[in-house]
Amino acid sequence: MNQATNSFKAGQRVVITQQIPRQQENWNTTVEGTVEKYEQRKTGSWFAKAKDDRLWLDRLVVRKDDGEIYVCNLDQFTKVEVKS
Repeated sequence: MNQATNSFKAGQRVVITQQIPRQQENWNTTVEGTVEKYEQRKTGSWFAKAKDDRLWLDRLVVRKDDGEIYVCNLDQFTKVEVKS
């Protein structure tokens, strides 16, 4: 990811590009919208020595222009561009 996660604020306009690496090619998805919130949520996956023994993920909740809510798990293949 290209930006510190604590810099996401509600109301910011963002463009999120996610990439899923594959053997033959990469899948890319781009979403644009307004940040509703940034959060860290635990998953059902177990991870030793982590908080509550669970794997925690950074998530960005974005409202698209058509009103759809998009929940994005932020990882090393995610680029978030804040629009001015």
